[in-house]
Amino acid sequence: MDDMVQGAAILADTDSQQEAEAEPIRKIGIIGAGQMGSGIAHVVALSGYDVALHDVAKERVDAAMATIDKNLARQVASGKIRDEDRKKALSRISYAETLAGFGDADLVVEAATEDETVKRKIFVALCPFLKSDAIVATNTSSISITRLAASTDRPERFIMNPAPVMELVELIRGIATEDVTFGRTKDFVETLGKTVAVSEDFPAFMVNRILLPMINEAVYTLYEGVGSVDAIDTAMRLGAHHPMGPLQLADFIGLDTCLSIMQVLYEGLADSKYRPCPLLVKYVEAGWLGRKTKRGFYDYRGDKPMPTR
Repeated sequence: MDDMVQGAAILADTDSQQEAEAEPIRKIGIIGAGQMGSGIAHVVALSGYDVALHDVAKERVDAAMATIDKNLARQVASGKIRDEDRKKALSRISYAETLAGFGDADLVVEAATEDETVKRKIFVALCPFLKSDAIVATNTSSISITRLAASTDRPERFIMNPAPVMELVELIRGIATEDVTFGRTKDFVETLGKTVAVSEDFPAFMVNRILLPMINEAVYTLYEGVGSVDAIDTAMRLGAHHPMGPLQLADFIGLDTCLSIMQVLYEGLADSKYRPCPLLVKYVEAGWLGRKTKRGFYDYRGDKPMPTR
């Protein structure tokens, strides 16, 4: 999912493992300035790390910086941070015009779209610019860590983490991941104030393996006419004490991301219980992807979100 859920990959030369273990992570590179990339930049910069942010167009980085500033200002208003903290965090984020700008990065996080082909192309283009002990992280909701690592020139390190707003970071080791990589990554994550949960490298890992089938079942409940959008979300908020209903959550994640994860589960586990609901497919085909397109299971074009069914 574009903001809830996601993965990390760690890669480095075997000969430089001891050096990498000793070297502290100071500078972070982020590829992709969308909701996930900007969220990671926000958290990392606020934690005191220098950040280089790259996207295919500078306008996207400018938009991300505006979003980060707005979200930091909200934290100041709520008393969570000081305005001085906001200014320092913003000053730590710079624009990387090309991938060559990550040459001095200790950790580079790929936060592109949930498309394996796109991610593989990014790794191929990125790796030649990195120093030998640099860590590379891929943000994925469901794609095999081992398979993505194999597309690089240094598959010894590959781990995954979800959305930056969550307190949890789900770490997944690929088959080639070395202990020093896992340990260094875990230490870094904990400096961000996150809790680590370790998962094996199975389709969709833990959080999405449990969460997305629930969302898919909620879409089936709507598709079969068991309840309306409002009724389903109200039932789960009040009946299961969820902070938001599953259809509202699907809109927040992005319906295209939800569909992509369900397809990975369906194809990877070959079990009919993971078959994506036809209504979810229809919404994605219509371009109704949730909050990011202003329409999904709710219509966000007015003053108040309104159910579309």
